[in-house]
Amino acid sequence: MNREDAASPENGNDGEARHLARLLPPPVTEDLPPERFRHQKEVLMNHIDADSRRVSPAQPTPRPTSRLLRPALLVPVSAMALAGILAGGLALGTEDRTARATATQGTDGLLHRLSTVALTREAPVVRDDQFLYTRSKVREAEIGSGKAVLSPLTETEGWAPQDPRPLKKIGLTRVNGKDEVSNAQLGDDHGTPAGLSRPTYRWLASLPTDPDELLAYLRAHVRKDAEQETDQIVFEQIGILLGGVLPPETAAALYRAAADIPGVEEAPDAKDAIGRTGLGIAREDTAHGNRTEWVFDKDDYSFLGSRVYRTKDAPYAKAGALLHSTAEIDHAIVDKAGQVPGKAPGSTGKQQSG
Repeated sequence: MNREDAASPENGNDGEARHLARLLPPPVTEDLPPERFRHQKEVLMNHIDADSRRVSPAQPTPRPTSRLLRPALLVPVSAMALAGILAGGLALGTEDRTARATATQGTDGLLHRLSTVALTREAPVVRDDQFLYTRSKVREAEIGSGKAVLSPLTETEGWAPQDPRPLKKIGLTRVNGKDEVSNAQLGDDHGTPAGLSRPTYRWLASLPTDPDELLAYLRAHVRKDAEQETDQIVFEQIGILLGGVLPPETAAALYRAAADIPGVEEAPDAKDAIGRTGLGIAREDTAHGNRTEWVFDKDDYSFLGSRVYRTKDAPYAKAGALLHSTAEIDHAIVDKAGQVPGKAPGSTGKQQSG
């Protein structure tokens, strides 16, 4: 689905249930009688109402994330500063606690709505001999000079093989018309198997669909970093997975798993690499000083992109500096690496950046 020109209109005062109902697929009459479909739809809408009323208590904060820039900046806290922090903590009143609980409830509600909508989407048919095609626009900071220098907006196309076997050629990337083959990861002498670093559709479908089990799996299997919180790494990993083609049950579980990560919150001003604003979900690695945001279309809840920026001054970048941003433009399943949707399988598919 091409999302480059997709608008993100506000939904006005329409009821949430009515809006979500419009996202439901039409009944498939040859498989499901209309009466049965209406019954299933009513059950689903009741589930949405229950989700929107769900109150989730605030949770303590752990974390993981950015593979881009990870300086070890540890700032000692003086006894005076610590006393001030403790005094401020003791001074928190009922209004402050209520505000925090309300914010947590809102984030939890949004992620659960995203999960519920994901379950209504039709599962694609993906064969092991096919490729996931993605087209995105990206900006990222280079710090080779010691200062973060943001690249121009670049169009990137990628083809990820869905073959679950260990592969020595794990993808093809095209940047500004130039092709580059991705080889197996370092240490994978016999090829890189399907997994977190090479998520195939079959592998994604094998993940636990219970949110607690899925979150435990991700925490155990993400690549750890001594300078980052594991929960931030997990949050970023979920965002990477959301940018592809997912089985509906897996997508729903990922949203609910994200809702259980401490520190996740709504981001009203979130925008993607091409400036599209939408519903935002974010998490900040407070120790490292990076904040990662996801952006979703306000109308159909599809994933638009993400961005990472500094929240603290660092030697290479000031607070507020953008480090990485993406905009998801198109994705599809194709038969060959290099094939662009709508073109013949043998086509190189080279095209001008939009």
